[in-house]
Amino acid sequence: MASTMNKLLDKLNLGSKDGGPPPKEPTEEELKEIREKYSEAGQDQVLSFYDELSTAEKEELYNRLTSIDPNHINQITEKALNPPKDDSKEETKLEPLPDSATASILDSKSEDIEKWYQSGLDLVAEGQVAVVLMAGGQGTRLGSSAPKGCFNIGLPSQKSLFQIQAERIWKVQQLAEKKSGKKNIVIPWYVMTSGPTRGPTEQFFEEHKYFGLSKDDVVIFEQGILPCISNEGKIMMESKSKVAVAPDGNGGIYQALLTSNVRTDMRKRGIKHIHAYCVDNCLVKVADPVFLGFAAAKDVDIATKVVRKRSAKESVGLILLKNGKPDVVEYSEIDDATAEAKDPKQPDILKFRAANIVNHYYSFRFLETIEEWSHKLPHHVAKKKIPCIDTEKGEQIKPDKPNGIKLEQFVFDVFPMLDLEKFASMEVKREEEFSPLKNAKGTGEDDQDTSKKDIMQQGERWVKNCGGSIESEGGSEALGVEVSPLISYGGEGLTFLNGRTIKAPAVIEKEEGK
Repeated sequence: MASTMNKLLDKLNLGSKDGGPPPKEPTEEELKEIREKYSEAGQDQVLSFYDELSTAEKEELYNRLTSIDPNHINQITEKALNPPKDDSKEETKLEPLPDSATASILDSKSEDIEKWYQSGLDLVAEGQVAVVLMAGGQGTRLGSSAPKGCFNIGLPSQKSLFQIQAERIWKVQQLAEKKSGKKNIVIPWYVMTSGPTRGPTEQFFEEHKYFGLSKDDVVIFEQGILPCISNEGKIMMESKSKVAVAPDGNGGIYQALLTSNVRTDMRKRGIKHIHAYCVDNCLVKVADPVFLGFAAAKDVDIATKVVRKRSAKESVGLILLKNGKPDVVEYSEIDDATAEAKDPKQPDILKFRAANIVNHYYSFRFLETIEEWSHKLPHHVAKKKIPCIDTEKGEQIKPDKPNGIKLEQFVFDVFPMLDLEKFASMEVKREEEFSPLKNAKGTGEDDQDTSKKDIMQQGERWVKNCGGSIESEGGSEALGVEVSPLISYGGEGLTFLNGRTIKAPAVIEKEEGK
């Protein structure tokens, strides 16, 4: 019955919705070839309902299946589920990064920080800096179906995460112009989306006129996808005509730079230094001149920002040396004794304290070598509850427990491939640079309330540092101040607030009289 109905619909379908050519199903030869390919790989269940599909559905499924190599999927699934055993009897040796590879904003000399800042602005002025944003996530856990970057955390200005970050890029451009005397300095912004977020992200940027940035300098591209795999190792189907797929993790950024031609665009622009970060950090210092200047001075290929671990029990990955190579080790992989060990030089702080915040620097020369190492990156297993269709019975399944896996790569899996002299780490102040948005409102940790509070408290500190004061209505506890990135990138340029009293909560978007 369904097959007959689909054939009737096909006859009425005179063209695609966008006015393009009508759908066209694969030829018998093409179908035979794809059937053989998946059958030989033991994955022919993906075509179980092919004969029931409409022409449009057949075309869609065929196009998806031709974009997947089932043998490759089998191989990476096997490696991920059954990684090779390490037969060496040597114990894993964990050490903090050596002093030669680190710096700390908490401990560095002010003249060193200023030197990095000024040289970072010089790199921006020379057109050598680009920014890559990892923005593939949806705001599902936040109660939103929109891309996470569109989320409004409730600031007085009502700005989204995308707008806050765009304005920080604009401000760095202005700071570089002021220092250099040059005009029209550009920091290209490459925004990596996923399949579900690309369209809404493009629409959001267009509706908001790219937040004052040039459309030509905001490049939206898409990371890759991988099919979801059942617990039996089979490619799962979302419906009779759709393969169940998921983004390939933040480590997919490397391959995406190639397939999207982003790297080619960077080369044409003369980019030499790249700042990459995740969209959910509302305090991120986008294109941070200090970080760029530090990494360039070290002449490294990768640098990473870290914050000091709050306590031995905090559930964060740590950046350290693992068997002599830079790496990220998850908290679950570290025993209590190691987690609680104190620094011999500073007994009041932890020995292993460099918490990973997915905030990285890359030299362009390193990205030019992606082809040499990207295929070596491992895939990791994430057990998930994946809605799917039973390919034998044709029934829809909404699981209440994990029924399959998603394969993903991590951006930091490339770290151990570097020699130590090409890797560095900078410790920054958590309260100034790291406030992730992960959880639903009311959670009390890493949610929109904590994100809003952290931005408002930062602004309050900046106002007080410039000689201003805060007064709360009714004498209640101060609620903080939002300082627009258009006015100040990192607390600079606020001398006009000296002697002024700000009633909290407030937003400062321009100098008085301007």
